[in-house]
Amino acid sequence: MKMQEIRAKAKAMGINSFGKKKAQLIREIQKAEGNFDCFGTAQGYCDQLQCCFRSLCLAASQDSRP
Repeated sequence: MKMQEIRAKAKAMGINSFGKKKAQLIREIQKAEGNFDCFGTAQGYCDQLQCCFRSLCLAASQDSRP
């Protein structure tokens, strides 16, 4: 998902996106949606099945492993 799409989603939810990095903004959206604000911290599994960032999150956590 591109940053522009994430900003649009945040705006629709009433979240100010100015000056925020992608992960920080996604975590705020996750929290507002009622999910854990855990973007990029999954360790191969995520039980937040309703989170719209789930697949992106799992991919990000795979990329950040040493």
